[in-house]
Amino acid sequence: MEIVEVKNPAERREFLQLPVRLYRDVPQWIRPLDKDVEQVFDPELNKSFREGECSRWILRDEGGKTIGRVAAFVLKRTVNRGNDQPTGGMGFFECIDDQAAAFHLFDQCKRWLTERGMEAMDGPINFGSREKWWGLLVEGFDREPNYQCNYNFPYYAKIFEAYGFKLYFSQLTYARKVMDPLSERLAYKAELASADSNYSFRHLSKAEIGKLPELIRQVYNQAWNNRAETPEITAAQAKLLVKQMRPILDVRLLWFGFYKDDPVAFFLSLPEINQWFKYVNGKLDWIGLIKLGWYKFTRPNRKAFGILFGVIPEHQGKGVDGALIMSARKLYQSGKLPYIEYEMNWIGDFNPKMIQVVEQVGGFVSKRHVTYRKLFDESKPFRRHPILN
Repeated sequence: MEIVEVKNPAERREFLQLPVRLYRDVPQWIRPLDKDVEQVFDPELNKSFREGECSRWILRDEGGKTIGRVAAFVLKRTVNRGNDQPTGGMGFFECIDDQAAAFHLFDQCKRWLTERGMEAMDGPINFGSREKWWGLLVEGFDREPNYQCNYNFPYYAKIFEAYGFKLYFSQLTYARKVMDPLSERLAYKAELASADSNYSFRHLSKAEIGKLPELIRQVYNQAWNNRAETPEITAAQAKLLVKQMRPILDVRLLWFGFYKDDPVAFFLSLPEINQWFKYVNGKLDWIGLIKLGWYKFTRPNRKAFGILFGVIPEHQGKGVDGALIMSARKLYQSGKLPYIEYEMNWIGDFNPKMIQVVEQVGGFVSKRHVTYRKLFDESKPFRRHPILN
C-alpha cells in the first residue's frame, strides 16, 4: 500500500471520488458538494489556515486503486485550549473495510501531527467550525445526513477503537415532528419570562437581515463563554456565516429573545438543504444549478434544521428558553410553514442543560456521532470532555 499526499488535480479528484464509489449502494448517503469539501483545503477560502495548517492523503493498493483517504490538521487556538496535552485533529476519513489499510491512514496522521509537537489527535473532526464534518456516526444509519454532517459505515467505529481512539464525547442529534406536543414545562417557563415586560420574542423581518451577523455574534460570544475550547467569533466571521446562509434563509426560522431591545437569546434554524442537494450529485455546475432550481420549485422542503440555540448567562434560569420556544411554536404549528419535520444540530453529552431543554421540546435522539481522542502516549491518563456547568 502507498500513501500519497494530495497535491495535484488528479489526486484531488480521487479524494472526492472515493466516497462515491464506497457508498454507491447506500441509499441514505447524500454526496457532499465537491466545492464544500474542497473549500476546507483551500487557504484562500478557509480562514483556519491563518492560524493553522493541514494536509491530506489518499491510500492506494498494490494495483494503484484508491482504497482510503484522510486529512490531519493543527489549529493553534485549539491545540492547548481545554486539553491536557497538545492536541491536533484528523478527519475526512474514508476507507474500505480493511483494518490494515485504515491503520496506515491513522499512522500517517499520527506521524504528521507528532512532527508538529502534538501528543494526541481528535477525530474525525473538521479543520474549522464544529458545526461541519464533526464526529463519527455510530447510531442513525437509517436516516439521511443533514447538510455538511458526516455519514459513514458502521464498521468505522470498530476500526477507530481498535487503533486506540477513545470516546471523548458523544454528539446527540435530536428530531421531532413539527406538530408533536411540547412539554408543559416550557409553558411554565414562558409564563415566568412573561412576568418581566422587558422581554420580547420574535423572528426577524426581511428588513433586519443586515443586522443578523451582529445579533448572532452578541449572543454566541456570551452564551458559549464557558466553553473553553470554543473561541469567540469575530464580526467578520459572523458576516461570512450569514453570507453563506443567505441564499437559503427563511426569516420565519430566525428567532431572537430581547431584553430592553438587546439580544439575549437565539433559536436559529434553516431549511435542511440536503433535501435539495441530494439531487445534484455533489456538483453545483450549470447542470447542478438547473436541477437544484427545478427541485426547489417542484418539491417544497419539508424539513427544518436547527443550527444554533443559546441564552446568555445573565438571563439563564429566568424562563427565557421556554418563552423563546413557545413563541416560535405559535408559528411553527400554525400550518403556515411547509415544514413537517425538525432536526437539531448536534448537542454534546457534556452539555446537560441544553439536553434538558431539547428533551422538553419533545425531541428524540435520531443520530449519535462520536468525537474520539487518541493519546499518542497511552500510559497517560485519558480524560473525557468536561461537563459544562
